[in-house]
Amino acid sequence: MTTVRKIIEDKARTEVYTIPSTATVLDALKAMDEGNVGAVLVTENEKIVGIFTERDYARQGEVKGRHAEDTFVRDLMSTKLVMVKPETLLTECADLMRQYHVRHLPIMDKDKLVGIVSIRRLAEALLAEDKGTITKLEHYILGTGYGE
Repeated sequence: MTTVRKIIEDKARTEVYTIPSTATVLDALKAMDEGNVGAVLVTENEKIVGIFTERDYARQGEVKGRHAEDTFVRDLMSTKLVMVKPETLLTECADLMRQYHVRHLPIMDKDKLVGIVSIRRLAEALLAEDKGTITKLEHYILGTGYGE
């Protein structure tokens, strides 16, 4: 079974984007755009206190009369963080995302933030794992691929 460590190791770019809770939603949206990510972790005094996602903005922002340039991230962020370790199985990540209705899981390694598992990265990794299993089964059934 594949673990989160594989996602960390497979990605050349594992930068985690953070923003202070006092930043505006517009600042957070700009950071997400620049980093091409769907979420930023929110900090206070260098401690992670929440996560702000595109979904938070879509559900709590303009449609509720809040304007990105004058709303603070802390007013829209999610404070319910579900974190995983590099040793966490990918299937466990999927279960956690489903159970807690989240799409991003910060990865902590010995009290240090080392990355984020997004639902997209998780799906890509699970699909790759399934393709590998299918290929192995095809080789077994056909009696091919040994010694290659």
